[in-house]
Amino acid sequence: MGQHETVATSLAPTVREEIGTALADVDADLARRYPGDPGTRQPVHTVYVPGDAVTAGTLREWGDAALAALDEHAPDAEAFAGVLGLPDDLAEPVYERVRAKLEREPVEDLRIDFEDGYGPRPDAEEDEAAARAAALVAGAFKDGTAAPYMGIRMKCMEAAVRDRGIRTLDIFLTGLMAAGGLPDGLVLTLPKVSYAEQVTAMARLLEAFEKTHALPDGRIGFEIQIETPQSILGADGRATVARMIEAAGGRATSLHYGTFDYSASCGVSAAHQAPDHPAADHAKAVMQVAAAGTGVRLSDGSTNVLPVGATARVHDAWRLHHGLVTRALARAYYQGWDMHPAHLPTRYAAVYAFYRGGLEQAAARLTAYVSKAGGDVLDEPATAKALSGYLLRGLDCGAVDPAEVARLTGLTRADLDALAGRPAPAA
Repeated sequence: MGQHETVATSLAPTVREEIGTALADVDADLARRYPGDPGTRQPVHTVYVPGDAVTAGTLREWGDAALAALDEHAPDAEAFAGVLGLPDDLAEPVYERVRAKLEREPVEDLRIDFEDGYGPRPDAEEDEAAARAAALVAGAFKDGTAAPYMGIRMKCMEAAVRDRGIRTLDIFLTGLMAAGGLPDGLVLTLPKVSYAEQVTAMARLLEAFEKTHALPDGRIGFEIQIETPQSILGADGRATVARMIEAAGGRATSLHYGTFDYSASCGVSAAHQAPDHPAADHAKAVMQVAAAGTGVRLSDGSTNVLPVGATARVHDAWRLHHGLVTRALARAYYQGWDMHPAHLPTRYAAVYAFYRGGLEQAAARLTAYVSKAGGDVLDEPATAKALSGYLLRGLDCGAVDPAEVARLTGLTRADLDALAGRPAPAA
C-alpha cells in the first residue's frame, strides 16, 4: 500500500469524539486512583523499637548484634548456606553481601514505637519520649547516620487512646520542624485501623499540620496498619481496605499486615499465629488487590520466634524466618517486619538469594523483550514491567550491582525506570 493511500472506514469522526467525551470522567478517575508505582525505594523490612528504648546508637547496635550472631552461629559462608539450604553458587556472594549490609546499613526502615511496644505511660513521660524521638530522627538525618526511612508509630484512632496518639504525633512533627524541617525519609504509621473514617481523620490531622507550617498540600503521608478483620471486610460486605486507600486522599504510602492482632481477632490460637496461616494469606491477598496500581505498597508481618539461645535453636529460628521471607517475596510482599537483631541475617539472606538467584533469567527475558529477539518465553509489556521492577528492587537493596545489570541487559537505571512505568527521578 502506498504511503498516501488510506484504508476504508465506516465510522464518522464524531463517533470517536462522542465516546471520548463519554469516557473522559473514567479516564480522569483511572489516572487519579491508579497512578502506578511511585518510583521510590521500598525498604525490605521495618524494625520496631519502643519509644523509651531507642537511642542515637540503636541502628549500629542492631547491626553489631546481627554480626555477632553470625560470628557465633554461622561464622562462614559454608556454615550459613548449610543452615538455610542455599545453593552452592549463592553461598559466598550472599554471605559476603549480608555481612557488608550489616556493616553499612543494617536497618532500612526504623519505626519508633509509641503503640503496643510502648504501652500506656503518664502523659509527661510520653511527651518527653516523643520530643526525644524527634530530636533523634532529626539528628540522624543531619549527621548521615539515619536509616533510609525513619519515623514513629503513634497510638490508634480508637476513642480510648485517640487524644494521646494525636498529641504524640503533634509533638514529634513539631519537633522535626523546629529542628530544620521534615526529612525526605519520614514515615508515620497509623495502627489498628478498622474504619475508613479513621483514615480520613488522620489525613485531616496532617492537612491541618501542613497548613500551620505552610507545607505543600499532601507533603506528609502515612502507612495504614491492617490488624483487624473489619479492615478487610466491612459490615456492608465490602473490602474496607480499598475504602481506606481512597479515604487517605493520596496520602497512604503502604499497607502493613499486623500478624498477631489480626490472627487473634480471627480466633487463631497463639501457637498458629504466623504470616503463613490461611487467615493471613486471605487478608494479604485482599490488601494486595486493593493496593494494585494505586502506588500504595504492601508489607508482610513478622514472626515472633526469635533466633536466641543455643546454636541449634538459633538455626531452627533462622530456617523458619528465611522460609517465611522467601515465601513472602514469591507472593510479591517485598517488605516485612523484623523483631530482633538476629533476624537481620536471614532477612537479607532471603532477599539477596531471591534477587541474585533470578538475576540472569530476569535479565535474559528483559533483554529478549527489549530487542524483540524472541526466546523460550514470550513476555508481554506487563511482564516486562514486572521484570524491570524486580531488577530495580534488587538494585535498591544491594542484592545486585548496577554494573551487573548493565552487563547482562545493556540497560541503564533510567531504562529500567521507564520499562517499569516509574516516573523519572527528580533532578
